[in-house]
Amino acid sequence: MKQLLIVILFFSMTGGFSQQPGLALWYKQPSGDVWENALPIGNGRLGGMVYGNVPKEIIQLNEHTVWSGSPNRNDNPDALASLPEVRKLIFEGHYKEAEKLTNQSILTKRSHGQKFQPVGNLEITFNGHDNYSNYYRELDISRAVTKTSYTVGGVTYTRETFASLPDKVIVMQLTASKPGNLSFSATYSCPHKSSSVVSTASNDLELTGVTSDHEGVKGMVKFKGITRIKLNGGTLSKTDSSLLIKGANSATIFISIGTNFNNYKDLGGDESKRAETYVKQASSKSFASLLKGHVAAYQHLFNRVKLDLGSSKDSQVPTDEQLKNFRNTNDPALVVLYYQYGRYLLISSSQPGGQPANLQGIWNNKMSPPWDSKYTININTEMNYWPAEKTNLTELHDPLFQLVKELSETGQETARVMYGARGWMAHHNTDIWRINGPVDGAFWGVWNAGGGWLSQHLWEHYLYTGDKAFLESVYPILRGASLFYVDFLVEHPKYHWLVVAPANSPENAPKAHEGSSLDAGTTMDNQIVYDVFSSTIRAAEILNKDASFVDTLKQKRGRLAPMHIGQHNQLQEWLDDVDDPNDHHRHISHLYGLFPSNQISPYRTPELFAAARNTLTQRGDVSTGWSMGWKINWWAKMLDGNHAYKLIQNQLTPLGVNPDGGGTYTNLFDAHPPFQIDGNFGCTSGITEMLMQSSDGTVHLLPALPDAWPGGTVSGLKTRGGFEIVNMEWKDTKLVKLVVKSILGGNLRLRVPNKLKLNNGTGLNQATGKNPNVFYQTEDTPAPIVSPKSTIAALALKETVLYDLPTQKGGIYTLVSK
Repeated sequence: MKQLLIVILFFSMTGGFSQQPGLALWYKQPSGDVWENALPIGNGRLGGMVYGNVPKEIIQLNEHTVWSGSPNRNDNPDALASLPEVRKLIFEGHYKEAEKLTNQSILTKRSHGQKFQPVGNLEITFNGHDNYSNYYRELDISRAVTKTSYTVGGVTYTRETFASLPDKVIVMQLTASKPGNLSFSATYSCPHKSSSVVSTASNDLELTGVTSDHEGVKGMVKFKGITRIKLNGGTLSKTDSSLLIKGANSATIFISIGTNFNNYKDLGGDESKRAETYVKQASSKSFASLLKGHVAAYQHLFNRVKLDLGSSKDSQVPTDEQLKNFRNTNDPALVVLYYQYGRYLLISSSQPGGQPANLQGIWNNKMSPPWDSKYTININTEMNYWPAEKTNLTELHDPLFQLVKELSETGQETARVMYGARGWMAHHNTDIWRINGPVDGAFWGVWNAGGGWLSQHLWEHYLYTGDKAFLESVYPILRGASLFYVDFLVEHPKYHWLVVAPANSPENAPKAHEGSSLDAGTTMDNQIVYDVFSSTIRAAEILNKDASFVDTLKQKRGRLAPMHIGQHNQLQEWLDDVDDPNDHHRHISHLYGLFPSNQISPYRTPELFAAARNTLTQRGDVSTGWSMGWKINWWAKMLDGNHAYKLIQNQLTPLGVNPDGGGTYTNLFDAHPPFQIDGNFGCTSGITEMLMQSSDGTVHLLPALPDAWPGGTVSGLKTRGGFEIVNMEWKDTKLVKLVVKSILGGNLRLRVPNKLKLNNGTGLNQATGKNPNVFYQTEDTPAPIVSPKSTIAALALKETVLYDLPTQKGGIYTLVSK
């Protein structure tokens, strides 16, 4: 306790660490050799894991384009000839035979995808620093800066590190509280066989390498890292592979990395020139100038949303202790920290012009990471971007849009060669080379809705922004996703609906299929095709084009299989009523229709809503990290804040406590396990959905408020139709003040828990009929087919008040409780 008080006193005298109370991860011990203890920094292009170790500091480095392999395709041209037989076997119920044939003739015979790989480590050694005191480290997510401080021999040493957004480098400043006491050495270590480390004539430290060959694809991404050190006092010397600093007052380290990657089909860049350009520009500036520019650029994004759920004494302990205590305490501050940490991670791993966040964002220390750290597009990649629009980070959606655009280019050949279809498609996995072929095995890989689901992110961006020019630019992608299904759908010989075949419900299989996942017309496929057709129809009508194609889509959409409610009062996962109520599989893919889609609604489809709740209950709560993240969103959409909060408690549990998996590492990374970043993003999305929803024809405020958050404030959230919650305040679970900005104008239909009035005393109009706001149109979900064994009944819903408020573009409206 005495050491901690000394640390706190020191930081209060020196300006402190985190500038926003509660928005820092902090610890009283270093990371040691555990990567998941290190603290992540990133600027979208570079990622760094800062260990905060004392005798040897490590910054583990990633660059967004350092992937194994080189431009390649992995389509299987044998698929087209075998497709009729695979379908025949599925329709006849010979699922295992269909799976065997699929593995032989449809699965890729080439690469199953390439690997996101690390660049290496910068290692900084401080001789004589083994015995230290007053240790403290933190990641201040209000500024995107890490700091480490400790005392050796009466001298306090401080390190401050960030990945500069505007200057494209990682910067570390090292200081000593007494002049002339800073001495250390710096070198690189690298896991790539082709790498080399040298210190150059210009006193820089350089690392060069080429990425790995993998599955017959030659590694051809060349990378170069440059570390440059500027001193205040002291001397700099070098060996063949390290830089030596002695007797300095302070030092600033610049880390720059460049590659030869231009795009998924072009490796003609100059990695040396890029790395040198970045480091030259950055090192010409002072540390103070670099820090000021970085914090300003970061806070331009981060400060858009503020959330306050209250505080407690439980939040005054280090983050690892806070995490251990959370499931047994009421600690709203940790919820806020975790919420904003998700936004921090998205800002740090996804920037315009860069690659989208992959399975691990931009942070990976393994040459062969789990699942290659690729883009798993049957949920994980999409989940990464659920917070983008609603938590006011719309620009960060851009890298995903670029991936979708590039997949729509490469996926045309996949659709034509493998399935004889027009348009474009992608299966369940892709990588930096934008592969589209099915990988891993028929059980997982022949799901063909990756392109369809991803295309919906383009439509969602339009719904939030109203950007008609953007919609015009991406319409060919939406059209192409629909065109694939126009050609690929076939009539089910038993039910006569149009269905996807072969199909599967991602990564799950009913017992009735003898362990095979293959089927026709699974619920999730039907829901995705329905959304793809519907968004393309709406887009074409808005743009006043493609009238005949719209007619085709409407006819096809009318023949899709409706959702089914089965004998266990569940939403069926498959066309046949073969769900097992004791199935606790991590994927609950057929609830796509509840979230992120809006086909299942408490107000428009009460039977389907009740069935979705039964499915959630039957599947259980605790699962892998990303699955619990999705479940938070689902329970929020179920309007059950207490159950959603229970999932947050399960999520914010240290790894290893939950016997069924999942949880959180001490650096607040989501644990699948292993680390997958989608759980972080999913939970941030889910907390937003607990406070505000805008997908069901209204802006629904406090739809799923748990008892643990009776009061609070939030600002900056965005809704469909261009409304921004400038400020929302609630007390005793009642909305007491609301300030809304209307960016696009139009009707604001509010669903709220209690009566409101305008702050000038004017009453609000009760809402009637359909919402006239074009951004809040909802499609009429086809009536479900209900099993004769079902006893499904609509659920009782909390009373709400529904208002219509006409708004003008740019107008700001203040409402207060009545």
